[in-house]
Amino acid sequence: MLTIRFREGRRVALSAALMMAIQLVPLAAYPAPHAAVSGVNSDGSVPRDFLKNASTHVGARGAKGFDGKNTAAASVGVPGIDSVANWVGQFTAPGFDPNGNPQSVWPFSMVGHSPQSGISTTIRAPIIPVVVDLLDANGNIAVTSTGAKLSINPAPIIKPIVKSPIFASFQYYSGFTQFTDAQQRAQFWNIISSGEDNNNGWHTLLNPEVMTTRHMRIPFGAYIYATNPDGSCCAFAVIDANTFSNLLFPPTYPVDNTTPVGAAELAGEMTTHDISSLIFKDVYLYLNGNPADCCVIGFHTYDFEPGIPSNGNLPREYVSMYASWISNGIFNGGFQDITAYSHEMAETFNDPLVDNVTPWWLSVDAFTGAGNCQDDLEVGDVVEVLSTTPTFSVQMNGQTYHPQNVADFSWFAFESPSKAQHKAYSFPDESTLPALSPANLLPGCVPAP
Repeated sequence: MLTIRFREGRRVALSAALMMAIQLVPLAAYPAPHAAVSGVNSDGSVPRDFLKNASTHVGARGAKGFDGKNTAAASVGVPGIDSVANWVGQFTAPGFDPNGNPQSVWPFSMVGHSPQSGISTTIRAPIIPVVVDLLDANGNIAVTSTGAKLSINPAPIIKPIVKSPIFASFQYYSGFTQFTDAQQRAQFWNIISSGEDNNNGWHTLLNPEVMTTRHMRIPFGAYIYATNPDGSCCAFAVIDANTFSNLLFPPTYPVDNTTPVGAAELAGEMTTHDISSLIFKDVYLYLNGNPADCCVIGFHTYDFEPGIPSNGNLPREYVSMYASWISNGIFNGGFQDITAYSHEMAETFNDPLVDNVTPWWLSVDAFTGAGNCQDDLEVGDVVEVLSTTPTFSVQMNGQTYHPQNVADFSWFAFESPSKAQHKAYSFPDESTLPALSPANLLPGCVPAP
């Protein structure tokens, strides 16, 4: 469900992954959870294999839409807001809204210009590295028994991210281009391959720019961590999701510079016309104040700010995401390096304002029985629970990357056959989703009578 956070006149749309940790609590109210969880020491340290069997969650969720034949008239952008370039449409399919009421027309918005327009779009994509300092009970940066400071700097992974398939072109069956653009072209292939209006040139591209490194200071009792084999910091850190949200977004209006998002907005390094990424290294989140309730590894969202005279007093929506680089061996299931980042970027393209509601859908892994039941156009959430092909490998620029496979638009629109390239329901591994979800589901994915 779409979760909206209200805070002194400000609104931040948050990922569904965070919906259970949404109530804001003063930082001082967080007790040290260390002694309450098996395997967690009093200083917050845990073994390096602590997360091996953790469930990973990435994504956000949605209310906006396209036509069931993928040929509906599309317009330029959600009216009345100042935000990233986007287009709107709708599709038709039987289903039920979040309250269980019948609904057949589903509006949505997506990044860029519509495939019908044939207009290509290049969007500025600020990359904001965030250093995380883990504090001791006295408010100083904590140290390990070997004297290593508990400070996690993403600097070593920024260059690999810029060279990754999120921003560098790779050969997909829909073209030699960036990952998210290739996925958009594949899922609307029936439109851009028609030859009408020269639509073969339609692209939605990202222009990365590395911005000023920002800092977050995490209070004692709101994190756990594991050191590297040599005792240095850190193999990973896992932070209370509520604390993390409080410290990432500016708390008041006017915006101040005490948080990474607020500082970047004030510096002009993060604008309403961008898709901004707050990048961490091996920094994950736990829910419900419980380190055992782990792990959120990314979410996409927007920071809401009131309008100002220079933009015609339109509400400002800064589209952004938190994503962590994942070192190899932290999690099972093949999630590593840019898996979370690719998931969030694909979902941002397909649901930029975190409000694209769809008919209820159910994705279940045939081997583990794990599943997702949702009613939003979140292309990564469909696949993240699957154990066989959640990621794929891309070798480029001297490194092997592991982006996540994602669902195509036709899967959410319950189109049979699919209108995507090769009549697929997933990209780029077309075997990931061989069939549609059960249809006509009520909230909670209960079959309608």
